Amino acid sequence: MTDDSGIHPEAAHPEDGEHVPGERAVRRPRSLDPVELGFTPRRPVPWLAPFLLISTGIRTLLAMLFGAYLDKRELQNALDARIARQVGPDGGLWLDYVADLGDGFNATYSVAYLLAQPELVVDGHRLPRAQTLVMGGDQVYPSAGYEAYEDRCKGPYQAAMPVAPPERPTLFAVPGNHDWYDGLTAFLRIFVRSRDRHFGGWGTGQSRSYFAVELPGDWWLLGLDDQSGSYLDDPQLAYFDEVARRLGPGSRVVLAVPAPTWVKAVDHPTAYDSIDYFIRTIIAPTGAHVRLLISGDLHHYARYAGPDRQLVTCGGGGAYLYPTHKLPQRIEVPPKDTLSRRASRTRGYDLAGCYPDAARSRRYGWGIFARLPFRNPGFTTLLGTVHTLLMLAMAGTAANRAGTTEQRLFSVPLVIMVGVALLGAAFFAKPPSAGGKRHVRHWILGIGHGLTHVGLAAAGTWAWLALPLYEWPWPLPAVAAAVVYGPVIGLVSSQVVAAYLLIAGSFGVNLNELFAGQGIEDAKSFLRLHVTPDGALTIYPIAVDRVSRDWRLNPDQSPTASWLLPKGPLTPRLAEPPITLT
Repeated sequence: MTDDSGIHPEAAHPEDGEHVPGERAVRRPRSLDPVELGFTPRRPVPWLAPFLLISTGIRTLLAMLFGAYLDKRELQNALDARIARQVGPDGGLWLDYVADLGDGFNATYSVAYLLAQPELVVDGHRLPRAQTLVMGGDQVYPSAGYEAYEDRCKGPYQAAMPVAPPERPTLFAVPGNHDWYDGLTAFLRIFVRSRDRHFGGWGTGQSRSYFAVELPGDWWLLGLDDQSGSYLDDPQLAYFDEVARRLGPGSRVVLAVPAPTWVKAVDHPTAYDSIDYFIRTIIAPTGAHVRLLISGDLHHYARYAGPDRQLVTCGGGGAYLYPTHKLPQRIEVPPKDTLSRRASRTRGYDLAGCYPDAARSRRYGWGIFARLPFRNPGFTTLLGTVHTLLMLAMAGTAANRAGTTEQRLFSVPLVIMVGVALLGAAFFAKPPSAGGKRHVRHWILGIGHGLTHVGLAAAGTWAWLALPLYEWPWPLPAVAAAVVYGPVIGLVSSQVVAAYLLIAGSFGVNLNELFAGQGIEDAKSFLRLHVTPDGALTIYPIAVDRVSRDWRLNPDQSPTASWLLPKGPLTPRLAEPPITLT
């Protein structure tokens, strides 16, 4: 194994038009035009868009069925097995952690902009720019692809810090499930390269999809790639076996993983098995201690505190907000009912802090009524189309007339439409991509939701038949239904879905859809960590209550200055007081 003995050497500010060897020269944009920026700022992903729901479901299914065939981790055994070392000029180190970032431009760039500033003053704490940046997974949405990475991730981060400042910060990245949708191809091309090793102003520091970094004070940062929760491959275990040779009883470990399986294990006891196996077989024999587990995947900040370890979720880098009000107040890790043999000793962890707080999270949930139809116009259109067909089928049955041959060709039997409504609602309550078991509450809520739509269709049919439009000669009734009835019933049925999501969310069902359907850009978060030369580690959980939505060109033309500035204030604060580990 090779050793990267430190962060990039200091370098003078390159003048405009000059660049550091191996780094592309970056011309500053003269406008906000995508041609000038070099990428296209994207709107947030409309997660309930019909085609996106279908394509995401297909990608998830393919990843489940063929993930082993697309797994490139075994091939990485031929790549360099670098163990990096990161130490700042004063013998300590500032390190940032951000995850779930590659979504809409406003939220992603707001966080990237804060990460790139020379200093942040947060609730009286002066926090200098980090010398190391860790991206914790899901660097792009909705699925991996080079263009998506450029527009939703790399482009905004280059705009935030176009070229490297003198301290030459380094970037390490953990792949999440969305990074895995193409078998990790785009991720490896961007973050694991043998040349042109930079990501905006950050140099890329890893040689595989996983990494190990020696930090000051005998701290170690280990980033795992568990291929969307499946298993740890043999080359990866061999790599960390070599890392373990450098650990000792005084070593302390920060473990960055793709998902907070300590929380997910509450409903899926086997979810934590891979991490437990890694800690039990790689770390524990050395006498080292895992003091901090960090993850993204759930788009909020939450910290569980135990007797000797902190479990932190911080997925607030740009993707839609995920709720905190249904988080368990206490978890047991590893869970006692895991099937893993010789599991580690179970310990209790209490929810010590979260952002947003539970009360604010509940208030966000009520926003579904206003946000659902307008953030997801395709979903509203789909609802209107289905309800229009259901109404026409009911109207034809109620009128008890077969109609003309052309009318019969364009009509759908009532029993089929009712079946589509009921089955669609039942599957919506527990999408196949959600994983886990389907419980009784899913069936009750799903079928109840479907019956509500059938009842709405019956009411709509009664109202429609009371109008003279249905008596017009064919095909005018169908045209009128599409033009008049469809948009109205689409909005009304979207409110039925919104009410269902709010009710189901109180039972822990469709929580993801309740918040994904809103696409909330605000309430973002990231971590800034400081390791002192003597080995104390302090975590500053930084919250951004409101992201910027308006940008202007930065009049500062120095190469390292961010291209765009927020027109309004972008004010970070602490999500909770700093946490110090020794």
